[in-house]
Amino acid sequence: MAGHSKWAQIKRKKGANDKKRSAMYSKHIRAIQAAVRSGGSGDPAANLSLKNAIAAAKTDTVPNDNIDNAIKRAVGAGEGAAEYKEVTYEGYGPGGTAILIEALTDNVNRTVADIRAVFNKRGGSLGTSGSVAWQFEKKGVILLTDTSEQAQETAIEHGAEDIQESEDGLEISTGPADLYAVQDALQSAGFTVENAQITMLLTNTVAVAGDDVKKLLTLIDALEELDDVQNVHSNADLPDDED
Repeated sequence: MAGHSKWAQIKRKKGANDKKRSAMYSKHIRAIQAAVRSGGSGDPAANLSLKNAIAAAKTDTVPNDNIDNAIKRAVGAGEGAAEYKEVTYEGYGPGGTAILIEALTDNVNRTVADIRAVFNKRGGSLGTSGSVAWQFEKKGVILLTDTSEQAQETAIEHGAEDIQESEDGLEISTGPADLYAVQDALQSAGFTVENAQITMLLTNTVAVAGDDVKKLLTLIDALEELDDVQNVHSNADLPDDED
């Protein structure tokens, strides 16, 4: 999920228990293999979708061997291999929150039925296309522990659109196409990039408190547990102790 900070999101995912981590790895493997097939190449330098999928997998600590094996299997897959389609669903959660779901599926009817069932059971509702997507914007995000002026100037010179500073470090946002140019420039200048990937940033947030916090997190967890769901984004601004 996405709260008000990408640092918080990454810490939450890395803290997942073994069962959730295994499921998370499986989702990343599916995304990597789908990117190879849709992009027509197992080389991330020639396949931006694959490069993004690998970056996301590494953020969630998927081992390099798992990533390499997934690419090899996808490159060698012939006719009859599963064809996955990228689909996005929109909905509403407790506290008036907006929820955007990214899925990868070989059966759209199954996926939408599963997502609708979770919404209905967990106090949310599935929305129509365009109902909440306007509150999310696809961006490149780079996390950097260094907060020096030099790091910020380097990022800006090479295409960064916005820089937010926190106790964790810098959260740098870029256009999706500029992400890796900024990342490469920072690394060439000697800075250590904690994470770099394409994600959704919020254009609007809703403060959530009280019982709605637990209800929302339960809903998001249930959505994330669905096999076809890759990412769940919310515009919730949660209390710090719930990140």
